[in-house]
Amino acid sequence: MSANTEARTQDVVWRRRTPMGDLLAWGAWLTIVLATVLSFRQISDATIWNFVWDAPQQGADLLSRAVPPRWSYSSVLWKPLWDTVNMATLGTLLAVILGIPVAVLAARNTTPSVLLVRPLALFVIVASRSINSLIWALVLVVIIGPGPLAGTLAIALRSVGFIGKLLYEAIEEIDPVQVEAAEATGATRAQVLSWGILPQVAPAIAGIGVFRWDINIREATVLGLVGAGGIGLQLEASVATLAWPQVSVILLLILATVVVSEWVSARVRKAIT
Repeated sequence: MSANTEARTQDVVWRRRTPMGDLLAWGAWLTIVLATVLSFRQISDATIWNFVWDAPQQGADLLSRAVPPRWSYSSVLWKPLWDTVNMATLGTLLAVILGIPVAVLAARNTTPSVLLVRPLALFVIVASRSINSLIWALVLVVIIGPGPLAGTLAIALRSVGFIGKLLYEAIEEIDPVQVEAAEATGATRAQVLSWGILPQVAPAIAGIGVFRWDINIREATVLGLVGAGGIGLQLEASVATLAWPQVSVILLLILATVVVSEWVSARVRKAIT
């Protein structure tokens, strides 16, 4: 290195950002602060603050009316709770059955057409994930009537996008050597999929399905609020009649169900991996 080059190197001053970068960073922070202030102002204008300040007293009063729980009411809840578990289980199973072909069509290494079929599959995934299960249930209750069937289909339609997204990402990360070996034997496209791809993603399918089932147990408990059956229907009826001791029993039973489903899900995923 020459003396002139070394002198120029020593004259360079390290800066975290350029002046323009500093200006853009400060502008971004000011924009965030301004948006936060405006959002809080809009929320504040639409809030009745007298109710907010009185909330601790109202909450304490509500808790006093809900305690002790009316344990005798639990005998009425076992059938709706069983319906809730069935809705979550059947909805998840249906979503897995529908999600596998959607994932195959969405993955770059398995889709028949990257330009036509893959965008359609991705649209199905995005549409499913964009609509909450309560909205699906509300629409389905209008179409096919109230009951557990509407709740099951709502959970399935909501879960297809979740399962399809995680699964197509798993398909894109498979080992291509096994696929090439199957193709070298003259296997058809269906045989390659059955023997070269699905065995590699089978653990992912099981893990994703169990994980989504755990989530669906939580979601199924509230679908009854829109008439889709399950224990949420009993919750809505108890709240409407101000039967707070019954509400506390329902909430405790939902909590116990979610804890059990979380434990089962964790044990199954651990066994799979």
